[in-house]
Amino acid sequence: MLFANDTEVALRSVVNLVNTLDTDGTEHLGTLGDLDRFLEEEGFTGSRTHDDDELASVRGLRARLRSLWDASEDEAVALVNEILRESQALPQLVKHDHWDWHLHATTAEAPLAQRMATEAAMAFVDVIRSKELDRLRICAADDCDAVLIDLSKNRSKRYCDTGNCANRAHVRAYRERKAAS
Repeated sequence: MLFANDTEVALRSVVNLVNTLDTDGTEHLGTLGDLDRFLEEEGFTGSRTHDDDELASVRGLRARLRSLWDASEDEAVALVNEILRESQALPQLVKHDHWDWHLHATTAEAPLAQRMATEAAMAFVDVIRSKELDRLRICAADDCDAVLIDLSKNRSKRYCDTGNCANRAHVRAYRERKAAS
């Protein structure tokens, strides 16, 4: 494990959130039901308003977090600090549901997008402090721009988890090798 478990969970959630909007414009958070499913799959808890404003704020957060994949270290630090200031983050250890001790920096009553942003920012604090921003990658498939976080020990992850990018690339390489021989 490269980071603490809650950091890795938060980083995977950020990747999954960012990848809810395809580069071709396909929206996977189009409805409140889509948001409900996403939050259930990611294990988010806390208060909800279940309205269009909440959905819009999560979509806005998605774009903001996506910018971290193209950011320099200084730009990433500025965004992370901005998010933490906006949420008036106060890190504290908590234990709830099936989760053992982990960090929260907002209350369960804070707006959903604020809780999500703060959790993401806290995870990126660890990434930045560990000098691991190079683990933020764009899928290596020619026809995919999904983001990923490489949490492998040998830094070898090149393809996203949104589709069959790795499989398609391996099949293409195999066919090219066969055609060449």
